[in-house]
Amino acid sequence: MNLSRKSVTATVLASAALLTGCTSNADRASQNISTAADNFEIDRRVVFLNVETGKYELSIEGRCSISDDGNQLEVTCRVGPDEYKKHYLGKAQDFTYFAEQLEPADVSVYHYRVIFKPETIIPAPELQTGKQ
Repeated sequence: MNLSRKSVTATVLASAALLTGCTSNADRASQNISTAADNFEIDRRVVFLNVETGKYELSIEGRCSISDDGNQLEVTCRVGPDEYKKHYLGKAQDFTYFAEQLEPADVSVYHYRVIFKPETIIPAPELQTGKQ
């Protein structure tokens, strides 16, 4: 009795692990494009549209990462080797936005990406000097 319970548990765990690892090629490619964009490897155009007038109110282009928290859109763009600009855009009922990828991305549908950045694990110390 105890052996069959263990084998059932092992079978359930193995099945769950197999099902968890199943993703479609489109899902994998989409995730890899998102990862590349968050690492400033993808050129994008983000456009804000006034839905009442039909006019574009703002356009941001470049290697940008986008974060949408519901009430506010944050667009962070890489503008130099170690230079970034961040834009905060409030959202309202009469405005919407869309983001367009400007160039195709060469991503694999067979592999996922892991970006290891040691500076986030071991931060560089900051030296602050001033009058005391």
